[in-house]
Amino acid sequence: MARILFVEPFFDGSHKQLLDTLIKGIDFENTGYELFTLPGKKWHWRARTSALYFAEVIPRKHVFEVLFASSVLNLAELIALRPDLMTCTKILYFHENQLIYPVRKQQERDFQYGYNQIISCMVADKIFFNTLFNLNSFLDSIPSFFKLQPDHRPKNLEEFIRPKSKVLHFPILIQTPLLVHPSAREMDKSEVLHIVWPHRWEHDKGPEKFFLVIDALIAKGCNFRLSVLGEQFQQIPSIFSEKKSQYQNMENQGEKTIQVLDWGWVNRDRYVDVLSSAHVVVSTADHEFFGVSMIEAAILGCFPMCPLRLSYPEIFPVDCLYRTELQLIKKLKYFCKNPNASRNLQMNLDKFKWPSLKSQYEEILLIKKQDSSYTTGISN
Repeated sequence: MARILFVEPFFDGSHKQLLDTLIKGIDFENTGYELFTLPGKKWHWRARTSALYFAEVIPRKHVFEVLFASSVLNLAELIALRPDLMTCTKILYFHENQLIYPVRKQQERDFQYGYNQIISCMVADKIFFNTLFNLNSFLDSIPSFFKLQPDHRPKNLEEFIRPKSKVLHFPILIQTPLLVHPSAREMDKSEVLHIVWPHRWEHDKGPEKFFLVIDALIAKGCNFRLSVLGEQFQQIPSIFSEKKSQYQNMENQGEKTIQVLDWGWVNRDRYVDVLSSAHVVVSTADHEFFGVSMIEAAILGCFPMCPLRLSYPEIFPVDCLYRTELQLIKKLKYFCKNPNASRNLQMNLDKFKWPSLKSQYEEILLIKKQDSSYTTGISN
């Protein structure tokens, strides 16, 4: 019987990618595993009600030793409903945290989502965050978060949760075509800069800022190609359709400054092809706890341009960070005139790759037993 239990209420995007990587990349022959998921949609309802669903479908006869779940799950509710799972080593993984998730107005913040994550941490034995920014922003925000509560506020929760909390990076697993190695790329003086924006189509990823930058480049007469990629949901910001029409009209009228190559979701093969051929990948995010697509793009040879905030400063060198959109426009204008300059960046992202992280994930899943001579790379 399986000893490892994976539970994912939102089985899509990076949440699915993580579990796919673990299940395909680790040998579970001696331990076995069972995976219980819900489709990656209706996020708010997954956070509210998935614990009851999983309490019903997880078998009651089991020998589970490890329970691994993302922080979308209300772990406290699941354990209350299924006390037989209490004896498992309960691991909670934070792809994102709800205490600083951006909302347009503080009144719009649903207290319950952050509260669920906090009480899940109280129940968990081990808590892992994909970046130090994610860890610190969550733990440091607990006292101010509870100021929303009118009275009888809990105390010292951060001191209880922090000792159980560590950074364990999300493992990047992406095939790198030989062609995209910087030494293998041909330097064609006639080539046109290719800019890619590969993010979820929602307001927190800052599409309005990105298109302001693109329009500024057009106004300055810069020539470039553009790929706007990313997952789309039911409510798509209107700016995407507006800009698609604007750029199509420009191309139809013979405007040569911009050429749109891709617009919308593409399959994995095309995604890798685009990132492998592009020069620059851009983030204008207001919310980012890790940045899978930015790291994947950089591994595939793109020059990453990211805001000097959020998780980015602990991932990318200072040459890749901008303080203002004006700085981003200036840098992209330079790359438009000198596309090959984007190929000169040297950085090592090996610590985010699956081969570097595999043993750490094996250890927390009790597949690789830690002995006195083994030093984990997991950081506080």
